[in-house]
Parts: sequence; structure tokens; C-alpha cells
Amino acid sequence: MTEEIEVFVPTEETKQRLVFLSIIRDITGGIGFWGTLRPLVAVVLAAIPFLFLGQHFNGQHRKGMDAKLLQLPLALTVILWIFLWIWSIYDAWTESNVLVSQKSGQV
Repeated sequence: MTEEIEVFVPTEETKQRLVFLSIIRDITGGIGFWGTLRPLVAVVLAAIPFLFLGQHFNGQHRKGMDAKLLQLPLALTVILWIFLWIWSIYDAWTESNVLVSQKSGQV
């Protein structure tokens, strides 16, 4: 039984592409460009006051609506509202990182 062996000799263009892909993989940690940016987008959306868009961006609509309803009585006490807003930003960041790691198979 004979097997054919295929030898691949990279051209200069292929070498440059492989180097470029290797650099991108190192920068993004192997999870891709969107996987790297997703937590940052979630934080930016969560930083918009009163809307809790970071939770909606992560697909956690119930948590976003609950926080939106919870802010009404907390608006009377500004200190507790600020805590809820900061928690929203932190939660959007962590949940987005969990989604990225699940999709990349790291969990």
C-alpha cells in the first residue's frame, strides 16, 4: 500500500501571512479579535448611566431589567445608586469574559 506524501514549501507571501497570523494570535490571546474587544464593549455600554446596556449586550436581559427597576428606589439614595452602577460595569465585564472563554473552549 503506497501513500502519497505532500510536501508544502511556503512561498514568501505565505510566510508573511503566517507571521501576521502568529502576531495577531499572540496579541489576542488566541480568542480572536472580537473575543478581545467584547469585554471592553460591554464595559463601555455598562458605563452609560441608567440603562444597564452591558447586561443586555451579554444577553442577560432579565438582570438588566431587574437592575433598571432596582435603580428607581435607589435613586433617592445616591450612594447606593452609585454602588449599583459600579456593580453593573463590573458584572458586564466578568460575564463578557465568561462568554468569550466558553465560546473559545477555555472553560
